[in-house]
Order: sequence, then C-alpha cells, then structure tokens
Amino acid sequence: MTVFPESHHYKLLKLIDANPAIQQREMAKAMGVSLGKANYCLQALVQKGLVKMDNFRRNDNKLAYSYLLTPRGIEAKILLTAAFLKHKVAEYEAIRKEIEELRQDAERNAAA
Repeated sequence: MTVFPESHHYKLLKLIDANPAIQQREMAKAMGVSLGKANYCLQALVQKGLVKMDNFRRNDNKLAYSYLLTPRGIEAKILLTAAFLKHKVAEYEAIRKEIEELRQDAERNAAA
C-alpha cells in the first residue's frame, strides 16, 4: 500500500487544529511515529510558516507549548485534506476492485 507522502503533515495539522495544547509525545502516539519524527515534522511545519509555537510564559512548566495554525497553515490543511481524501478514495476503489476479483475467483473455483 502506498503511503500518502504528506500524511504526517496532514495528521499533525489536524491534531494541532483540534488541540493546540497537545504535547509532542501525544502527537507521536496519535501519528504512530517516534517522538523524534513527530518533532522533525513539527519543526518542518514551523519553518514553512504553517504552525506557530508559543510557550506559556506564566506557566510553571516552561516546556509547555501551544501550537497554532497560521493562516497559511489553515490553507495547507484544507489542501492536504482534499489531497488525502483523493488518495484514500483511490485506495478504496483499488481494494474494492481487488475484492470483487477475489469474489469472482472464489465463485469460479467453487463451481468447478
């Protein structure tokens, strides 16, 4: 099965949009990747200007961050959502076709 090339960025943008206070360990777990890969993807989105990181200066835990989608990030999420959906529909159609072929083969073998 082909991996959608930007699936990590899509998933990360979706996670941040749903929960701006999400921790990187939670991101990694939700994405099914290592903490290092999640951090790498997050930094790439920050460098592209799609995500803004802000730490809670008044918080006792100085490692606590909030992640916000920038206007470019919101636009990228919309575009990636459309591309991800198109990719998943193509996967679905290919699997549906394969299932139908297997069903026909099974029926032919049962009749023989």
